[in-house]
Amino acid sequence: MTPADLSLTVLRAVRRAVDDGALRVDVPSRAKVERARPGGVGEYASSIALSLARPAGRSALDVAGILEERLRGVPGLRAVEITGPGFLNFTLLRDVDAGLVRGILAAGTSYGHGAALAGTVVRFAPVAEPRAVLVVEALVRLLRSQGADAGVGADGDERPHVYPGASGGHGTDAVRWAFLRAAPHDRPLDPGSLLVPHERNPLFRVQYAYSRTRRLLVNARQLGFTPEPGRLGQYVEPGQYGRPGQYVEPGHPGPPEHPDHASPLLRLLRDHPLALLSAARHRAPDRVARQLEAVADALLTFQHTVLPLGDEKPSAAHRSRLALAEAAGTVLAGGLSVLGISAPDRI
Repeated sequence: MTPADLSLTVLRAVRRAVDDGALRVDVPSRAKVERARPGGVGEYASSIALSLARPAGRSALDVAGILEERLRGVPGLRAVEITGPGFLNFTLLRDVDAGLVRGILAAGTSYGHGAALAGTVVRFAPVAEPRAVLVVEALVRLLRSQGADAGVGADGDERPHVYPGASGGHGTDAVRWAFLRAAPHDRPLDPGSLLVPHERNPLFRVQYAYSRTRRLLVNARQLGFTPEPGRLGQYVEPGQYGRPGQYVEPGHPGPPEHPDHASPLLRLLRDHPLALLSAARHRAPDRVARQLEAVADALLTFQHTVLPLGDEKPSAAHRSRLALAEAAGTVLAGGLSVLGISAPDRI
């Protein structure tokens, strides 16, 4: 994690605190992060809590505590500590990308589940209107994924419901996505349009992206290699350096920077637990659907870099990129499960 990455991470924590209602401030355009001074704690420090204290109407220590809670466990950070009147101090982890992928693969489809809402009791009134039924079902699963005691009725019973006319399969998936993807104040999408296998169909893109990860694993086995989290290497765009469309192994001589198709995907995977928690807190399953669309789109761009090209031999970087693709597929499957939608291995 670079200082620029850390600055963006701090800003995301501020935005989450504002979204959650913990802070009432305008989110600044940047968060200044500096090297810790001699004798200080950690490697980097930020005074953002001090600058937000007055507009928030709280002490800098209170603001720092709110931000520290939202920075805790962020991939790439070994520790976040508060010192002095409210300085945030950061110690970084190394090999963070590989650690993120390992963590996702270890957690499986439960990646992003947590206990942030433990102790919260939510009881939904029984409903009969089809859209309300599906929204409540999804919210119960979403809230439970974050540790809440959620259910329907006074006793919290989660009674199964079936949308009238839905007999299972892709038709049921389309109806669920149509109702859950739209925000509560918006009209549902047209389920019929979600049955068409086209790139403009968001449900198709998400399910297809998952199926691509399964196919990549099969193709890789046929080429004699399996996923293994590690360093991804640098991708070289056509006409830049080396073979067009080829990744350069770490340490390979070449230009210092190249467009990196892995970074957007990694960023979304890091943010997935926070997306689930935010969706649960705001009772907004549409946020999960939007998160899955973003992951799918980033994965469909990244997928072309996973397998060797031509006579290229599989390398450590290929194994790492395959592991990243598998992790992305795991996140898609888990998110679809929260919405009650299938993740087909083949489309």
